[in-house]
Amino acid sequence: MPKTREQKNVIVEKLQDKLSKQKANVFLDFKSVDSKTLFKLRDQLKSAQCGLEVVKKSLLKKALALLGPTGHSDVYKEVGEVEGQLALAFGFNDEVSPAKICRGIQKENDNLRILGGVFSGKFWGKEKMLELAELPSRNELLGRLLGSLQAPASNFVYVLNGNIKGLLTVLSNIKK
Repeated sequence: MPKTREQKNVIVEKLQDKLSKQKANVFLDFKSVDSKTLFKLRDQLKSAQCGLEVVKKSLLKKALALLGPTGHSDVYKEVGEVEGQLALAFGFNDEVSPAKICRGIQKENDNLRILGGVFSGKFWGKEKMLELAELPSRNELLGRLLGSLQAPASNFVYVLNGNIKGLLTVLSNIKK
């Protein structure tokens, strides 16, 4: 049964609210994806404090039009080729989590396609979203930074220990 205009307006308002609150989102084509995979995707997104919503393209276009000039004008052009509905993976706390999770599921199921996404208020195409998904996590990057910051100090201590060990070796050889 088709939805009434009031029901569609409510959907558009909720979608507009989510789009304005999100930090990033990923547009997915889920045609020919089994329900088990979709539930797995939804559970993983939920555990990362993200969300998944299936929307009609026409309602998405209306919600983006109501948001105004925020860089979303390219979105509809890119996803317009998809038949039927789209799935949107929203990231409310972390910008990279939705892309990483969707890419992980895409590796398991080739039918799930990443079409692009909105990141930092601008539409990113499929290639850029895949690059974003392959980046290391924030914690991993912080660990690498910490290791880089600690390396000079630990190398300096190693050099100083080497000189002391060398001196002790010379002194012990003289003693013999």
